[in-house]
Amino acid sequence: MNLPLGRDTAIECDTEHSKPIQIVDLFAGPGGLGEGFASSGDGSRFEILVSAEMNPIARETLKLRAFYRLLKQNNPEQLCDYYNFCNGQTPKPYSDLSEAQWVEAEKEARCITLGSKEGDAELDAILDEKLEDRPWVLIGGPPCQAYSIVGRSRNQGKADYSAENDHRHFLYKEYLRIIKERKPAVFVMENVKGILSSKIAGESIFTQILEDLTDPNKALGDPSPGKKYRICSLVNDQSFGPGEDVSKVDPRGFIIRAEEYGIPQARHRVILLGIALDEHGNIEQYECLAKTLGRVTAKQILGDLPELRSRLTKQADSSEAWYKEVADHLDGLASEVDSNAEPKLSAEMNIARIALISASLEVGALRVPRRKDDGKIRDENLDRWYRDDELKYWLNHDARGHMSSDLRRYMFASVYARAYDTSPKGHQQFCLSDLAPAHKNWESGKFSDRFRVQVEHLPATTITSHISKDGHYFIHYDPKQCRSLTVREAARLQTFPDNYFFQGNRTHQFHQVGNAVPPLLANKIASVVFEILSKKTGRHKKTALLEVTI
Repeated sequence: MNLPLGRDTAIECDTEHSKPIQIVDLFAGPGGLGEGFASSGDGSRFEILVSAEMNPIARETLKLRAFYRLLKQNNPEQLCDYYNFCNGQTPKPYSDLSEAQWVEAEKEARCITLGSKEGDAELDAILDEKLEDRPWVLIGGPPCQAYSIVGRSRNQGKADYSAENDHRHFLYKEYLRIIKERKPAVFVMENVKGILSSKIAGESIFTQILEDLTDPNKALGDPSPGKKYRICSLVNDQSFGPGEDVSKVDPRGFIIRAEEYGIPQARHRVILLGIALDEHGNIEQYECLAKTLGRVTAKQILGDLPELRSRLTKQADSSEAWYKEVADHLDGLASEVDSNAEPKLSAEMNIARIALISASLEVGALRVPRRKDDGKIRDENLDRWYRDDELKYWLNHDARGHMSSDLRRYMFASVYARAYDTSPKGHQQFCLSDLAPAHKNWESGKFSDRFRVQVEHLPATTITSHISKDGHYFIHYDPKQCRSLTVREAARLQTFPDNYFFQGNRTHQFHQVGNAVPPLLANKIASVVFEILSKKTGRHKKTALLEVTI
């Protein structure tokens, strides 16, 4: 290095504090939480050390995304390999010039079944090799099927089901084991709201989890003193520490209502922020997530995507056959509506009929051609988050098939929502002919949301893994398209960037999207975590200056 003579020179030192903060992502799914952290700031704040996911198809999605990030960081001139794959120009995502990043992506995204002897051993070996002795972050959400209200209802219908013997209730202890043994500076744990009311043997699971997370050594039967944690809310000043009275905690204080923080979806989830206590029993102070003004709506996010028609199932599908089925249903419904008693509904049916006449729609595919301004939200920050002009196609934008009887219900629901700004509910509002499903409990009121349309001027309802089974809860708001959401539309409502390519068949893709944490919400959480660790480690002093006199 040549230094000017006879003057003091400031040199930026490569200190340990300039390294990205290591992340370990457990129960990673397709990588929603990890994506939010890995993209925080300019992408240099955090580094995913390993993502552990037991589903091999979700792992393929994780691996492909890891490859994309590694190219951006370490081999940007070969990002063309990723885009060539997304654009259907090559059968595999890497070339000889990017194979090193592909191999590294395979090492980062692991197919690991936590809780199994083999899976735990594999994860431990990775952490032994790669986890450095400096502050790091653990993220992830143990599987939620045992905690969700729907899952619990399903389990109660099984004659031999016992909550005490359901291993899924205790997978959080695999998370707890890593906290105990590896002592992260911060952890972020996500789960469904149903965990707040879930019980085993009459005892609240959530309060037990809270107490266990504050003192992992005690929870796992280790009498030696270990690292202790304060469990904090990301949206208010509520927190819980070791030895405190858990009965004084309001569990609802840990719920994040995503639509209040710029997410186009009314997704309500429990997210716990665990912060390691220092030697005095204190934690670094931090700012909670900031609420946004207004709400981001379904139409803002989906409005400029290519319009598609649904496919027909249980009969031959063609544009002509589909058009006839949908038009006949709309005409039949319109004939029953009294324009004097229901002027709004009647008017919207007429508007839908005119729109249907002029529609010429494709059914979509894994790759749908993209025009220059497709998908623009016209919000600078959101467009920067979602859009990628290197893509020539919309990925995973493929309409599923529906039976003719369901098309009738979808048409009615979408027109009704346009007329009244709400989704119709139950037999009293699905009151026209041939709308009632063949369900013995249809009029009981228990299934009033069996068919639910996304209202265009509101945030979407929660995207769940149930979308992989059918589209009844996720009807598109546009009557002329008369269908449920595509994977890409669901992914956009979950705030996955457009260049996030989901692997597997359509059912696999839907399942991955429904189980994920919205990456944009995770990105906001990552900023809070970075602030905490910056104070802990002095990272806010970005450069160390060395005075050199020659």
